[in-house]
Amino acid sequence: MHGRTWLGIDVGGKRKGFDLALIDAQALLVLCGGLERDAVIGLIERERPALVAIDSPRGCAPPGRSARDGERALAKAICGIRWTPDASRVRASDYCAWIREGLALFDALSARDVAVLEVFPTASWTRWQGGRGRQSRSAWTRGGLEALQLEGVPTRTNQDQRDAIAAAVTARLHTLGMTETIGDIVVPLLRTPLA
Repeated sequence: MHGRTWLGIDVGGKRKGFDLALIDAQALLVLCGGLERDAVIGLIERERPALVAIDSPRGCAPPGRSARDGERALAKAICGIRWTPDASRVRASDYCAWIREGLALFDALSARDVAVLEVFPTASWTRWQGGRGRQSRSAWTRGGLEALQLEGVPTRTNQDQRDAIAAAVTARLHTLGMTETIGDIVVPLLRTPLA
């Protein structure tokens, strides 16, 4: 369709669904939300992006642990992150419904041999523009989105859409060798430009 593309996915629980952003080297090509897992998989199979970046844990903490080591390292090095507990707590917690959706998506895509990675858009935004300080999350990520200078971005976006775009840009940067991996989480290198 547009040559090489990258897809970013913001994961929500069953009611909210998935938000996704498909980009190429210069532009946002697709931005949509409220999708069910099968619709996301269908879009991936149609578009065949080079890499899919998912804003969700790809695994749980070891049994008896309340967080993954990579999450703790990311929190020390870049920004705060909510911990992913062990699988028994993820299964039992209503809050963790979105994590269960993300894990199911990772499983479904790995069964289809899709190249996929875990990202955390807050870490991407922090790397690109520094900590948010006293700004609202919304104002901070809107400013970060403008700085990316992607063509085709609507004038109004919500937080889940902006995070899906950040995930897609992080996937593109990973393809270009401009990221590092902390545990399972891929983050851009410091102040990485889009180009």
